[in-house]
Amino acid sequence: MSEEIPGIALTEEFTNSQRLFVRYLVAVLIDLTVLNLFDEYWALVKIDPFSVSVLTAILLQVLLKVTLVLEHKVAVFFKARPGSFARFMRFFSAWLILFGSKFLMLGVLDLAFGDDILFTGPLHGVVSFIVVILVMLAAEEIAVRFYRRLNRSA
Repeated sequence: MSEEIPGIALTEEFTNSQRLFVRYLVAVLIDLTVLNLFDEYWALVKIDPFSVSVLTAILLQVLLKVTLVLEHKVAVFFKARPGSFARFMRFFSAWLILFGSKFLMLGVLDLAFGDDILFTGPLHGVVSFIVVILVMLAAEEIAVRFYRRLNRSA
């Protein structure tokens, strides 16, 4: 089904592959914006040159998705088990994966880009890195919620 919007564009139904492409493209652009705003306005984050920030945004998007897939698989494993120990392990393993992955991500970024990207400050930059990641995730969530609201109002 296609519908022409005068003066705007030709619209058509999107495939799942197209939706995924747009979703990840938007996520990478949001991450890129957040990274560069932190680079510009917070002395604890330094990324140079710009091409490194583009590659960092892409790499972080991949690493975040891999982390979430792993966390989900472990949660499903423990959720299928009965008892309070399994429930505890579900939450503990989720915390461990989500928190511990940040150290792995920092290591991957260091291997990939070396001194072209630096997170400094408390705990050798871990705190500033976690702040950046949390802001990236919050910005992505805000964009998703805004998009869903637009869809409902149509």
